[in-house]
Amino acid sequence: MKGSLSHELETGLPASEVWEVYGSLLLGQLIPELLPNILSKVDVVNGDGGVGTVLHLTFPPGIPGMEYQKEKFIKVDNENFVKEAIVVEGGFLDLGFLKYLVRFEITGNADKTSTIRSTVEYEAGDERRASFVSTNTLACIAEAITKYIKVQKSVEQTPR
Repeated sequence: MKGSLSHELETGLPASEVWEVYGSLLLGQLIPELLPNILSKVDVVNGDGGVGTVLHLTFPPGIPGMEYQKEKFIKVDNENFVKEAIVVEGGFLDLGFLKYLVRFEITGNADKTSTIRSTVEYEAGDERRASFVSTNTLACIAEAITKYIKVQKSVEQTPR
């Protein structure tokens, strides 16, 4: 069974500022810091953040069947602000998925704001496994990163 789910969040921020986080390894550094209930640790196995980079994600205790997973960046488009990562070991593959891909697209809007579109594409062996797929985690990440960038901007703009 194949499928996909998406979530969109209007950021109120320019696309280039959001991409500075999503398009780099900074995203993997910030998630454990901002959302330790989602990821406890992200290590770079190899690569510099471009296509071919492999990350080792360690999940916090208490998520059944999800101790870790390795993801490989298969697309990093710095012009169109698109990044894709596919699970290559552990995690969703251990839960019986044949494919699990996450895509982030940052789209600029006419009013100089942007939208984060987070998509999961998956192939599951059966319908029961497909019921595990959700965009809730990606929504939490988008909200936390947007808030983080806004806080950083306000700190930078505060007179000393």
